Amino acid sequence: MMENLGFQEEIIYRLRRLYDRFGYSHYRMSKFEEYDLYARNKDFLISDSVITFMDVGGRLMALKPDVTLSIVKNTRDDTPGVQKLYYNENVYRVTPGAHGFREIMQVGLETLGNIDDYCQWEVLTLAAESLRAISPEGVLDISHLGLLEHLLADVGIPPLAREDALRFVAEKNVHDLAALCRTFRIPEARISPLRQAIDCCGAPETVLPRLHALLSGITDTAPVDELMRITGSLSPEIRAMIRFDFSAVDDVRYYNGILFKGYIPGIPRRVLSGGRYDRLMANMGRKSGAVGFAVYMD
Repeated sequence: MMENLGFQEEIIYRLRRLYDRFGYSHYRMSKFEEYDLYARNKDFLISDSVITFMDVGGRLMALKPDVTLSIVKNTRDDTPGVQKLYYNENVYRVTPGAHGFREIMQVGLETLGNIDDYCQWEVLTLAAESLRAISPEGVLDISHLGLLEHLLADVGIPPLAREDALRFVAEKNVHDLAALCRTFRIPEARISPLRQAIDCCGAPETVLPRLHALLSGITDTAPVDELMRITGSLSPEIRAMIRFDFSAVDDVRYYNGILFKGYIPGIPRRVLSGGRYDRLMANMGRKSGAVGFAVYMD
């Protein structure tokens, strides 16, 4: 059977079998949602360009540019434990370098509910195994938004300026980060732990002890402790794929904890992206937490 499949179909088949083995249920959904869902959460989308149309009832609808928003909207919030769902669905959006909309197959999974260390360990494991299903040389960059937020607060950067500060962190733009701090009359010495944390890149066994020693007595080390617990339980094969890079950040309005991006040789952009997104859940009126990722099959 496998010899009759194309490359993309073979990868999707492998990923579905992988997620099935870990107890995830296949989730199917409509190709479109009300446009308002995406308008209210446009910063969560990879592209804010959306194909819209008017249905027969006069509602403005949109072809799905994203799957996670649909899953959060259409699942229950009162289910005990966790809901473990995976999908392979077409989405419709403009991709980097493209000159128009494309229909893109996206595969991924979501765990929603009472999220604990095991849930995050499992999602990280499946993200790494998903990369391995595509290429044996995949790399998973990991960051933690909670750690960066603690550092920015301890430095003294006010909440209204933290989005700009995180953008400079993502760009590793130390010059503009220091200029922002000077705007708020923050002494250079207070910026030093943040600069050192940004420079902490590499394997878990090297980065995490160094980071813990750096931050002890300066800020809350709970995010580092969490990363140690989760990554310390990963298999040696998966730990070898992991690289900590605290410049790998996403929108603070939606994400709140562990973040990760996956890369494979020969492709200059990430092919996998995910993390903890309790804030998106709260923005959509949900009480539970969530963690998941998507593989971009284009």
